[in-house]
Amino acid sequence: MPDVVARSALARAFAAIRLPAGDPFAIAGLAIYAVFILTAVFADVIAPYDPTEILYSADYNLAADFAPGQEGHILGTTSLGRDIFSQIVYGSRSALLVGVTAAFMMAFIGTIVGLLSGYFGGWVDTVLMRLADVAFGIPFLPFVIVISAFLEPSIWNTVVAMALVLWRDTGRVIRSQVLSLRSRGYVEAARVVGSSDLKIILRHIAPNILPLSFLYGSIAIGWAILTEASISFLGFGDPNQISWGFMLQDAFASQALARQAYHWFIPPGLAIILVVSAGFFISRGYENLLFPKLGR
Repeated sequence: MPDVVARSALARAFAAIRLPAGDPFAIAGLAIYAVFILTAVFADVIAPYDPTEILYSADYNLAADFAPGQEGHILGTTSLGRDIFSQIVYGSRSALLVGVTAAFMMAFIGTIVGLLSGYFGGWVDTVLMRLADVAFGIPFLPFVIVISAFLEPSIWNTVVAMALVLWRDTGRVIRSQVLSLRSRGYVEAARVVGSSDLKIILRHIAPNILPLSFLYGSIAIGWAILTEASISFLGFGDPNQISWGFMLQDAFASQALARQAYHWFIPPGLAIILVVSAGFFISRGYENLLFPKLGR
């Protein structure tokens, strides 16, 4: 009987992970992600120039300063003669790399902490939840800035800094769900037949909280991309990595707004807004699936 329940729980977990096809928010979020993923994968084909290449004017004395549409530059060039469209295309790689990696780490750590804390309780719960309290007490953006400043500038240091703090939300929610699941009849039945704690967690409890972990992971993608853009804009990002935040910082330092060079900073800003919004659209699509009472 417990094995039947476990298989049923796994089936429900994988069914829940599939996006609801009829929800317009979920479809919009998935479509936005699909566009940017394809852009990142085929960046070498789509981008007409190297994003770090300095292009020069016809007389080769000054860096090119083309307006949008001139000389085949769709979005023009920066003050240093770099093609803005190519930077947008290659910036999608950095954004998705940071977003997906950081979201996976945050969801993974939070899920493990929530499972162990909720299932075992006692001193395990006390220690892990006190760690969560410490994480909630750390100001997020200043902490990421400090880590990025003291370590070598790298997107991976930014990812690690985010994972060290943002697992707290997922961990707390998963713990509350596990506290409810561990007292269910099929879990008690598994204990009676001699199943180990590890087997109970993996076969009877984890499948029931996977959709919730996936939900928080989709939200975390947007937060991670927004954080990386903020860090790069403040000048603590990897200077050798083209990202949308780096583009905004470059435009700000070059006084693009005062020069009315809107083609320089509006496209990366819109790209950040779209990708961050896509994560929230997907989470919105899960509301009726995970919390059907809200629909009623």
